[in-house]
Amino acid sequence: MLSDATVPDTAEPAVPAEPGRPGGPPAWARALTVIAGGVLIFLAFPPLSWWFTAPFGVALVFAALYGVRLRRAAWLGYLGGAAFLFPALAWVRPIGDDAWLALVGIESAFWAVMALAAALVMRMRLWPLWVACLWVAQEWARGQFPVGGFPWARVAFSQGDSPYTGHAALAGAPLVTFTVVLSGSLLSLLLVRGRPAWDRQVALVLAGAVALPVLGLLVPRLGDEGRSVRVGVVQGSVPGRGLGWAGNEPAIVLRNHAEETRRLAADVRAGTLPKPDIVVWPENSTDIDPYRNPAAYQTIDAAVKDVGVPVLVGAVVSIGDQSRATRSVVWDPVTGPGAYYDKQKLVPFGEFTPYKEIVLALFERANLVGRQSVPGSRDGDLGLGPVTVGAVSCYEVAFDQIVRGTVRAGGSPLVVQTNNATYELTNLPPQQLAMSQLRAVEHNRAVIAVATTGISAYVSPDGAVQWRTAELVPARTVVNVPVRTGNTLATRVGAAPELVLILMGAAATMVAAGAAWRRRERRIGPAAGGPRQEPRHEQGQD
Repeated sequence: MLSDATVPDTAEPAVPAEPGRPGGPPAWARALTVIAGGVLIFLAFPPLSWWFTAPFGVALVFAALYGVRLRRAAWLGYLGGAAFLFPALAWVRPIGDDAWLALVGIESAFWAVMALAAALVMRMRLWPLWVACLWVAQEWARGQFPVGGFPWARVAFSQGDSPYTGHAALAGAPLVTFTVVLSGSLLSLLLVRGRPAWDRQVALVLAGAVALPVLGLLVPRLGDEGRSVRVGVVQGSVPGRGLGWAGNEPAIVLRNHAEETRRLAADVRAGTLPKPDIVVWPENSTDIDPYRNPAAYQTIDAAVKDVGVPVLVGAVVSIGDQSRATRSVVWDPVTGPGAYYDKQKLVPFGEFTPYKEIVLALFERANLVGRQSVPGSRDGDLGLGPVTVGAVSCYEVAFDQIVRGTVRAGGSPLVVQTNNATYELTNLPPQQLAMSQLRAVEHNRAVIAVATTGISAYVSPDGAVQWRTAELVPARTVVNVPVRTGNTLATRVGAAPELVLILMGAAATMVAAGAAWRRRERRIGPAAGGPRQEPRHEQGQD
């Protein structure tokens, strides 16, 4: 079997062999290959973080798709997506196996569509480039719909600390995905070659696959600006597990964080920790509305006064009588609660119920959501003591536009407040930390991830984890964090490179579809009794 790259430039690219034709692998072999590819991509994700397996997994996926008919490409793509997503999204299981199966089933459908388009463009020259663009488009689509999108398990999020990570500073997570997939598709080009011998083409393709991560290491980083802030990080832990993480008394969660803050203040007075400039609490550090509950207000206020500096409190607050908001509140030791940020990207079926009337009628578990949350409408830049922090609430760290908007608004450092108590000891907390690592490099910002049960961490602007906690334990510390204001190219250009890659993939698909239609017309025209096309002669020729 020959790849398109073996065809001379003056010739029309050869159509790859299809199943049933000589040289085409049997369906079972393709199925095993695409499953192996999906598993290898999963191994690149935390907690294993074998980042180097991602391009090899991509290579197997496209090798399985090369030369297949469109219908077979779709189900192979679905199979590969499921092989990857079943383990990658296993953290959903505490909610219910049915929710896990449904989510994997929906998300795998995006892989099926991508595979169908890939089967078309793989008949063209330069197909490794086009399929990499299609992968970016697939991840973009997953982040848009249904119900607001689910951009988890993007290939870029397997590269929180790898040679590819540097590309994030140029064009964000989409470029990281693109470079990893392009490396893999170039390797796939070698797998589907008909000639096993070493030659110039093999050398060039391998050089291209290796050059992409090397170039990521060479991306220049913005330097230190000489300014820093001391941040107190409080992880209070929770009394329960799974869906019952708050236990029978939600006040215990608030009390845990208030007491851990008092211990932090005592450590400062004893000289075992430096005095912080600000302190951060996680998302849902109080599920009791301090605006309406005097006891909750007094508990928070006393802890803030004890530590003596502003605290960013994660609270669930009431909006009217029927709704609520997930809020980051600036709590001053003198003036009390002040500026706040309301979470913009809400978790479907966790903070709000899509298609509420239908879902609540069919699924009793959906009633656990309770009052529906309403999204905020502004960026998370909040003045907190001597700095303007960028508040990002849990699920939002996966959304490019949310983090980028907060950085552009002046947030530095970024504070990712999260509550992973439902998913403790699953692969969600380490996956989320890898996202924070990528965001740090993407935007030249230090990131403080603070969680109720872990993993809380400090990530420096180069993406390195400088400090982190274990899970399911109370923890506290004070970290000295650089304050950066210089913006990377990725911060400045925003989503434009992603749009260009998507349009390139779409254009290649349309060209490939048109060529396939013309080939089909030529093939079936005479058989259907239509007029046979006579060769056309150029003017001036015999």
